[in-house]
Amino acid sequence: MKVLITGGAGYIGTGLTYLLDKNPKISELVIYDNLSRKNYNIFLGNLKLSTKIRFVKGDILDSRKLYRELENTQIVYHLAAKVSTPLADHNPHGFDQVNNWGTAGLTYLIGKSNVKKFIFTSSVSVYGASEKMLDIRTPLNPKTFYGISKMHAEEHIHTLQNPNLQTYILRLGNVYGYNKSMRFDSVINKFTFEANFLKRIKIFGNGNQLRSFIHINRLSRILYNVGFENIKQGTYNVLENTFSINQIVKALKTIYPDLETIYVNQNTKMRSLSVARDERLLQFLHKNEDVLILDLQKFKTDFSF
Repeated sequence: MKVLITGGAGYIGTGLTYLLDKNPKISELVIYDNLSRKNYNIFLGNLKLSTKIRFVKGDILDSRKLYRELENTQIVYHLAAKVSTPLADHNPHGFDQVNNWGTAGLTYLIGKSNVKKFIFTSSVSVYGASEKMLDIRTPLNPKTFYGISKMHAEEHIHTLQNPNLQTYILRLGNVYGYNKSMRFDSVINKFTFEANFLKRIKIFGNGNQLRSFIHINRLSRILYNVGFENIKQGTYNVLENTFSINQIVKALKTIYPDLETIYVNQNTKMRSLSVARDERLLQFLHKNEDVLILDLQKFKTDFSF
């Protein structure tokens, strides 16, 4: 079996690659990535990947190269994207080109291929903003260029009509936690780095704004299971918990008691987004109420000093 991961050298792609590499059903695993984030960590380290891994440097907008790689592919994970943090409201053309039209081109190619499963990582940002708990039935109302581009990408996937193809749209919460292809622009990862090395974090607004989160390891496991278990095709919200920024800070202070907090523009109301767990995925989600503190304690041990 051949599996293709677009954006496979990134934060989520790295975690998924190490899981898929252990699957004996997979004979070839293609990491397709343009390395635009200059992240080469998947190529390095003592934890070796097997010889069935193959890297292809390619852009999501390069339809010819993509079409060649789709030959004999059974499963496609589409992770490649221009990510939002922290500038979701800047450069609308970039978001539209990569997230919207890149997905449109890939969707067209998959419609002409023999791919059996197409798994797309969207974002809960397609819902926009709300302090009330939203769920999978909530109408989409994105507030950022990033969210708009992801919404349009989903629309392209809905056009696929091949009865032999299963499609999955996974709307991810904010991803956090250690792996070797770290992103430190997402809120928990950024705060944890600053707490560990600078002993000070900066909070914009009053800290009451809400975000929904999922740990990178548990997300990787969900992606793996969607590919290889009998899960009904459709659209899912993929997140574990919703925390305010102040709740994250409180958890960090239990681990770093001397942590200094600085509030910037404290009277400015920041945008919130609170999304409920998807009940159809509960078997894959962490149920421990103290999971954030446990994850942060583990994260601390992953730093080299």
